[in-house]
Amino acid sequence: MRIRAIPQLVRNMRRWTEIFSVLSRYGLADWISRRNIRLGKDRLKDREGQALTSHTTEKRIRLALTDLGPTFIKLGQLLSTRPDVVGAKLAEELAFLQEHTPADPPEVVRATFATELGVDVATCFSEFEEHPIASASIGQVHRARLKTGEAVVVKIQHAGIEETVGEDLEVLAGLALLAERVPELASYRPSQTIAEMGRILRRELDFERELRNLQQFHERFQDDPTIRIPLPYAELSTSRVLTMERFEGIKLADRERLLAAGLDLDAIARRGARLYLDMIFWEGFYHADPHPGNIVILPGNAIGLLDFGMVGRVEEQLRESIEGMLLAITQQDTPMLKALVKRVGDTPPDLDERALASELSEFVGDYANQSLDRFDLSGALRSMTDIMHRFRIMLPPQAGMLLKTLITLEGTGRKVSPTLSLLDLLQPLHRRIMLQRISPRRQWRRLLRYFFEVEHLLEILPERMTDILDQVQAGKFDVHLDHRGLEPSVNRLVLGLLTSALFLGSAVLISSEVPPLLFPEHSYWGFHRLSLLGLAACGVSLVLGLRVLRAIYKSGHLDRHE
Repeated sequence: MRIRAIPQLVRNMRRWTEIFSVLSRYGLADWISRRNIRLGKDRLKDREGQALTSHTTEKRIRLALTDLGPTFIKLGQLLSTRPDVVGAKLAEELAFLQEHTPADPPEVVRATFATELGVDVATCFSEFEEHPIASASIGQVHRARLKTGEAVVVKIQHAGIEETVGEDLEVLAGLALLAERVPELASYRPSQTIAEMGRILRRELDFERELRNLQQFHERFQDDPTIRIPLPYAELSTSRVLTMERFEGIKLADRERLLAAGLDLDAIARRGARLYLDMIFWEGFYHADPHPGNIVILPGNAIGLLDFGMVGRVEEQLRESIEGMLLAITQQDTPMLKALVKRVGDTPPDLDERALASELSEFVGDYANQSLDRFDLSGALRSMTDIMHRFRIMLPPQAGMLLKTLITLEGTGRKVSPTLSLLDLLQPLHRRIMLQRISPRRQWRRLLRYFFEVEHLLEILPERMTDILDQVQAGKFDVHLDHRGLEPSVNRLVLGLLTSALFLGSAVLISSEVPPLLFPEHSYWGFHRLSLLGLAACGVSLVLGLRVLRAIYKSGHLDRHE
């Protein structure tokens, strides 16, 4: 552990103790479940009173994160978007994490509002409900009405949540450093993963970012009467307070009310799915949490979107790669799919490409022959991310969020209309995107980009070549080689040479009878005039020799042939 990490460890000792206590509790249940011990096996129970040993490992992880509080719940929700890192089973289980955080008292809410905006709640609103309609890990939402009569909701951040998140992220960074030392976990780069999740979580703490998201989406869809985005009120919003238009409609999760209202659910599902596909594959900027609770059907059959704390952006190259992967699946093109998987993901150095090609070929065979109207896109994407997880292929955060959004979108759509097929809706969109890809305007933009890159290269190349030649002429040109895995072998070789030299030296000391001597006058058991220094050196060389043999045996490289 680094010296500079000690103050953090001392500062967060209480939280470290609490985290290890919870993890030990759930780990103990796992330890008992592997042994046939009935006495006390069912003593450890969850909040619902069920024995912990009756749960799967994935469910115990979810329960542990729930017990650890808001930061870990949010972390689990973010990890549910990365099945390539945690695996499909754990990602699906983490998707069930709920954010039922106790609400702040009314006086704390009013104090937070007054501190942020410099005025009292009564000054801004004619009505303000003190009891929130929802309370999640970061903030709580209250109904209100402006002095001018508009119905709004006010999202207010929990008091002290920034300090809690900061402390927990420090602890998580420490846990990630420990995980780096575990060979099975090091390949997933825990520190990098936690750092990325921490950046996402800190962005969610900034309500001004959500305000900007709302403004961008509202401007994008303000001329479309079939899509409604809540109107944000920037003058009543800060980094900890967000005021926006309140929608009164039927949430997509309430299927019975939708049917009772006589709405065409198939048409709503297709229109909503087409909206998201346009945002993802056409705009490259999309609402990244399309679960039924965030979609509202408004009067006039318009679709309203809620909660813009999590949005995704798709770069052009990544969007083309995802489109190519879907096309390769439908056309049973395994080599193309393998190339795209390697292009999108970060592959490990020891990737078994033959095994990967075999897995992808089997995957394509399972899904390529499905008809478009029955194609299980979410199942295909889950299988694909499971393959990436097993081969330790890391997706960029943008790709992980995109795949999770598509999986959630198809699940939401099929709850409303069981016959919905995203791949069927993608076909006309794909043709439109292909036409755009080969359009002269796009080719001209790409040509200009290549021209600027080549121009930059031509500008710096002569200078860099001159620097190299100057270093060669001055004798300062160095070539650094990284001998990976060579250091332990060199250490064993040096230790072996020292051991043999010490043994030979001890033999010379004993044969020359160098004083001080053992048994100088009489002979015992055939030993006479033994050099004590020689005996000591012989004993040390014997210990070192056994140490070298043990190291070689543990490495497994004594007689193995490649």
